[in-house]
Amino acid sequence: MKYLLALDQGTTSSRAILFSLEGRPVAMAQREFRQLYPRPGWVEHDPLEIWESQLGVAQEALRQAGVEAKEVVALGLTNQRETTLVFERGTGRPLYNAIVWQDRRTASLCQELKAQGLEPLFRERTGLLLDPYFSGTKLAWLLANVPGLRERARRGEVLFGTVDTWLLYRLTGGRVHATDPSNASRTLLFNLHTLSWDEELLGILGIPPAMLPEVRPSDGEFGATLPELFGAPIPIRGVLGDQQAALFGQAALAAGQGKCTYGTGAFLLLNTGERPVPSPKGLLSTVAWSVRGKVSYALEGSVFMAGAVVGWLQGLGLIRESAEVEALAREVEDSGGVYLVPAFTGLGAPYWDPYARGAILGLTRGTSRAHLARAALEGVAFQVLDVVRAMEGEAGLSLKELRVDGGMAQNALFLEIQADLLGVPVLRSRVTETTALGAAWMAGVGAGVLGLEAVREAWTLEARFLPRLSPSRREALHQDWRRAVERALGWAREEG
Repeated sequence: MKYLLALDQGTTSSRAILFSLEGRPVAMAQREFRQLYPRPGWVEHDPLEIWESQLGVAQEALRQAGVEAKEVVALGLTNQRETTLVFERGTGRPLYNAIVWQDRRTASLCQELKAQGLEPLFRERTGLLLDPYFSGTKLAWLLANVPGLRERARRGEVLFGTVDTWLLYRLTGGRVHATDPSNASRTLLFNLHTLSWDEELLGILGIPPAMLPEVRPSDGEFGATLPELFGAPIPIRGVLGDQQAALFGQAALAAGQGKCTYGTGAFLLLNTGERPVPSPKGLLSTVAWSVRGKVSYALEGSVFMAGAVVGWLQGLGLIRESAEVEALAREVEDSGGVYLVPAFTGLGAPYWDPYARGAILGLTRGTSRAHLARAALEGVAFQVLDVVRAMEGEAGLSLKELRVDGGMAQNALFLEIQADLLGVPVLRSRVTETTALGAAWMAGVGAGVLGLEAVREAWTLEARFLPRLSPSRREALHQDWRRAVERALGWAREEG
């Protein structure tokens, strides 16, 4: 037998999944690691814990399956994307903790850059907003605050990387300092048009180019693992950021195909084909992947509250555990005119209002627990609809279907509601680990054992949810939702 090994390095845990060439999971191992909060708004990881946990689960997955390294055709790597590391060239010694994508310490720097009128330049070149979320300002902070780092970086003694780069460096014993375009395009430093590091942006942020990894195709040659790690070298032939890997794992390979991952929030990606799409509505334009010599782009939009809304219902005592929400919501035919806007932490695309707050409208004496539960599910589905409509308008594409994964994708009623509101089929894949599967498939393509057509054919459907609402009913519901959102916007803004 031949296998593909996927390393899935996430924000709270490291996972490894061994797949057959057909995309069937054979063995999985997972290990959590510490979250470090040295100050309010700061989030860090220990780089050595990331490495040790990821190596440990990879070894464990092979052990579980009784598979030797020589039976693994290729290794694919996917990762939390914007987290930022600096380490010593030669030794690989970390020079600071990894600054996690959630970290907000560079908010003031982002504000300064905006005040200088630089956001349009960054947006046009990188497709991203000036936000602490991305790696570039985190790296600028490290260079300004770690004693001696800037001087050492100028001398070429210090390397920068996102988590994929860090793991590649360790897996290959320092032979490879590289990334792929999907990760590079999340740094605020990578030009979407030239597909290279942007010298002007590097200059603005004071980042020495010598620190930066080489950008190789997502299906490129990334060296091989040290023989002593797994008993024999394993070729590394695929690298993708986690959301792009989920898009590839859903086989959404053509323009107009999209996926949504429903976790705490919801991440939507729409494949826009061979051109980056600018977004006035605050969506992110990003590289999806570079494969077989062609670059594909995507629009990305986030919904802040998805599974977290069900958690909120649980906290209120309306349900004891999240799995109960479907049965409760099925007790009623509809929400009885109730709208729940889950703007608990503001609203993202296309509204971008940090002052919006949660609201429940349309309550009557007849409103029950079941109506609230159903309105909560609809509130998530409406937010996804808003992002999809913004994406379609900006890309000039119509979404044909939505492929879904993540925790809420197990809720059949929710997916029925999502299909009704979108007006297109919603498809749930058989393999739920789509992020890891995408990394494995990319490695298979890189190793030449899979073609893109084989990836399309290997994707398997578990369930299809078809829209049942008439277009006029769908539009009427959406109009009422927008009325509800209008009432939630700006709620927390101080007067005067």
